[in-house]
Amino acid sequence: MKVLMVYPESPGSFWSLKHVLRLVSKRSAYPPLGLLTVAAMLPREWEIRLVDMNVECLTDGQIEWADFVMVSGMIVHRAGIHDLAERCRQLSRQLIAGGPLVTTGHADFPDIQHFVLGEAENLIEELVRDMESGQVKHTYSSPVRPDVTGVPPPRWDLLDLRHYLTMPVQFSRGCPFDCEFCDIVVMYGHLPRVKTPEQLIAELESLRQAGWRDMVFIVDDNFIGNKRAAKELLPQIIAWRERTGSTMGFVTEASVNLADDIGFCHQMVQAGFKRIFVGFETPSVESLIECRKLQNTRRDLVESTKRLQSTGLEVMGGFILGFDSDDVGIFRRQFDFIQHSGVVTAMVGLLGALPGTKLHSRLAREGRLIENGALGDNMDLSALNFEPKMNREILVNGYRSLVKSLYAPKTYYQRARTFLRNSRPLGPRMKMSRSSLEGMMKSLWLLGVWHRGRLAFWRFCATTLLRRPRQFQVAMRLALIGHHFRRVADSL
Repeated sequence: MKVLMVYPESPGSFWSLKHVLRLVSKRSAYPPLGLLTVAAMLPREWEIRLVDMNVECLTDGQIEWADFVMVSGMIVHRAGIHDLAERCRQLSRQLIAGGPLVTTGHADFPDIQHFVLGEAENLIEELVRDMESGQVKHTYSSPVRPDVTGVPPPRWDLLDLRHYLTMPVQFSRGCPFDCEFCDIVVMYGHLPRVKTPEQLIAELESLRQAGWRDMVFIVDDNFIGNKRAAKELLPQIIAWRERTGSTMGFVTEASVNLADDIGFCHQMVQAGFKRIFVGFETPSVESLIECRKLQNTRRDLVESTKRLQSTGLEVMGGFILGFDSDDVGIFRRQFDFIQHSGVVTAMVGLLGALPGTKLHSRLAREGRLIENGALGDNMDLSALNFEPKMNREILVNGYRSLVKSLYAPKTYYQRARTFLRNSRPLGPRMKMSRSSLEGMMKSLWLLGVWHRGRLAFWRFCATTLLRRPRQFQVAMRLALIGHHFRRVADSL
C-alpha cells in the first residue's frame, strides 16, 4: 500500500514566523505532528511519503504514485484542502481527510470522499482494514476518547529536520477549564489524558537520535492540565538530559495558575523549559467572567507574570478583543498591561466564534453570527465572524492601532527590556546553533542598518551588553522575531 500524506501550505500569520525563517535558513516553523503520529500507526510494511507544502511543492506525480492520499489541517488550511481535493479528483485518487478542521467542519467539504473525525487511535485499525480491502467508508468516528498511552513516537524519518525551526511533541490532550471561545474541550474533552513519562522520554530520545538539538514545542493546550502527571514527568526529563547530554530546550502552553507553584516552575527551568505561552485574553475582569476564564480572575495578572519571569521562564501571551463587556477603554488597558508585564511576544487577536464552541452556540441563538466562518487566525480581521456589541468600525480600528503600537520599535524594545529586567538567566544553557548565529548576524544588518527603528535597536543592543550581557543571546532572538511581528502588524 502506498500512502501520500499532505500538509497544506499555511498562510502567513503571527506564529508562522515567515519573515524570520529565511534569515535562519529554515522553511517552516513546525512540521505536521498529527500526520507524523498517524503515519507511525500505519503498518510498517506500507510505503509512506510526506509532503509538507510549507517546505516543498506537491506535484501531480506524487499524487499519482499513491493508492490513497491523506490530509490533515486546521481552519487556516481550508482553501488548501479544497484545492487538494480537486487535484485528487482530477487525478482519480481517493482522499482521506482528518484533523481539527474537518472534525468540526466536514460538512463544508462535499468534494472529499472520506473523513476521520476526532482522534484516530480508536479508528486506525478499522481504517487500515478498509484501505487494504478497497472498501473505505465515508466517515470514521468514535464516541470514546482514546487512551494515549499506546501512541507510538512520530515518524521523524519522514522529515528533513533541517527545514524546521522547532520540533513538536505531545504529552497530554484536553483541558480542565471551560473557556467559552475555546474548541479544545470540544475535540479533546475536559479530562486531560496523558502519556507516560517513559513515552515522552522515548519520543525525545528518538528525536535526539534523529539529530535534533534545538527547541522542542510540547504542544499540550495546558501542560499543567494534569499537574500531578507533569510533576512526575519533569524529574525524568532532567535525568534524561543528564544521561544523554541533550541540549534541547522546551516551550509549552500553560494556564496562569502555574505562577502559584514557584517550586514547580524552577523544576521546569531545570528540565530545560525556556518559554511558556499563557492565555491572558484580557485585563478586564468583566470580560473574563463573560467568557468563563475564571482561573484568570482570582489574581493580579501582572504580578503572576513577573513571578513566572523571575524563575527564568519567558512568558508569551494571548490576548483577545471583542468581548461583549469590552468598551472603548479596553485598547489602552490591553496596551498598559502588556507593556507593564513585559510580555514581549503578545499575540492580540479579534474574538472569533469557532464551530462547536459554546460561544458559537450562544451567538447563533442570539442571531449574531456572520456565516463567513472564522479563519483560525484571529489576527485576520475576518475572524470577527459575528456582530460585536462595540461598534465594529471602532473595534477594528482600535485593534489595528493597538497592534501597531505594540510592535513599533521603540515600544517593543522597551517591553523587551522590562522582560530582561524581570527575568533571570537560569537553567541549562542552550548551545547557539549555526542557524541562530546566522540569524543574529543578519539581524545586525537588517535591524541595525536597513529597517526603521535602527536607533532603538542599537540602543537596545548597547544597554543589554552593558547591563545584562548574559542575556544578550535572548535579546537578539527577541529583536529578530520582533521584525516578523512588526511586519505582521504593518499588514493589518
